Amino acid sequence: MDAGQGWELPPAAAPAPLPALGAETRQALARGPQVVDTQRPVADGLDKCPRCGSTDIAYSITLRALYCSDCRSCWNEPGAERAFGLDAPIMALRGHQLGSAVMDVREDASLMTLRCQGCGAEIMLRVAEQLQVRCHWCRQKLSVSTQVATGAVPDGILPFTISREDAVARIASFIGSRRRYARSFVTEHFRPENVFGVYIPYLVVDGNVHAELHGKGEVTTRTYQVKQGDTYVTYHDAHVHQVDRSFDLLIDDLAVGSSQRFTGNVAHVTNHVVRALAPYDTENAVVFSSNYLTGFSTQRRDLDVTDVDDEVENRFLAIARTRLEPTIAGYDRGVRWEHEGVAVRGTRWVSVLVPVWLYSYSPPEGPQAGTHYIAVNGRSGITQGSVPVSSGRIWLDACIPGGIVAGALGALGLLLMILGAVST
Repeated sequence: MDAGQGWELPPAAAPAPLPALGAETRQALARGPQVVDTQRPVADGLDKCPRCGSTDIAYSITLRALYCSDCRSCWNEPGAERAFGLDAPIMALRGHQLGSAVMDVREDASLMTLRCQGCGAEIMLRVAEQLQVRCHWCRQKLSVSTQVATGAVPDGILPFTISREDAVARIASFIGSRRRYARSFVTEHFRPENVFGVYIPYLVVDGNVHAELHGKGEVTTRTYQVKQGDTYVTYHDAHVHQVDRSFDLLIDDLAVGSSQRFTGNVAHVTNHVVRALAPYDTENAVVFSSNYLTGFSTQRRDLDVTDVDDEVENRFLAIARTRLEPTIAGYDRGVRWEHEGVAVRGTRWVSVLVPVWLYSYSPPEGPQAGTHYIAVNGRSGITQGSVPVSSGRIWLDACIPGGIVAGALGALGLLLMILGAVST
């Protein structure tokens, strides 16, 4: 709270450092991360229909459920939060908890061999490219069903609810609304068949944090003008107050991208488009089953918790700033924070795949000139995109109004000259 009574507060001493964490929290952090078991008890490689045992299973967006082609039964995996105990109170978090799939990514695990329990064949799977394959002998689907420390398999998955037809319509509308200034190849060469469903990896974190912010706030006491030469300059008098805020903050389901493809500064790629699709309702994620991936592509996770923890801490602090804004509304000239930070008491991390409909295209010059994306959030339908514009069209639109005005003024001037000549 403000250090004093009313608005006129005396100068304050330097703010105290962030409070020390309690002994319980320090002990929890010292023990290292606790691993939450998110592995599914599924036999190696096989993810069968619970009713008939078939592996011919796919996810139906229309039914919003897994669908068995043999017995036509429908079902969904249980919610990930309840299944893994991730719905425990965030306030009780101490130390760091990691789902089984949030272990460090290892570069030496790009290949995996699956033994088909249908016929005994051993099938090689490139986990960097796919998470399931069909046995070429007995045609049963094999999948990476056991969580391994490679980042290939997530803890949970958020299935699609927006159909491909709906996504194509949204992308076409997005392009159409920008037709006036878009380069011609964007509108003339739109290919709906190039719209693909892809699952993007995210790390989802809950946080129990303590925030401290210290700074100076100003309240206007007088506004007046002083004449300087031929002009008036406006001055403001203000009282300067020490502003201190200290509070606890519970953060639920903060999602951060965990693939360099869509989070880093990849050359010639408008990757900010995918990041702009947030938020996702990750609280509705279900326990991962490779059957949800049938018919969709999957981007593999290649970032660890240690790669994104700085970003997460910065976002914790940004959330803290937003939460306290109502408490500083009285400082009409704003508050300048001089010392700020968060002390993290505990976090809980899980890896989740989120759905995106993705359309990519390149200019006639080729990918080296830039790859552009238009993407649709597979849950909410939020659509974002990068559309290259024609500088010639923009220049023409900017010049036309000026040309019309100049022409009108010229015509008016000519008319006045004629009238003047006639009157003489």
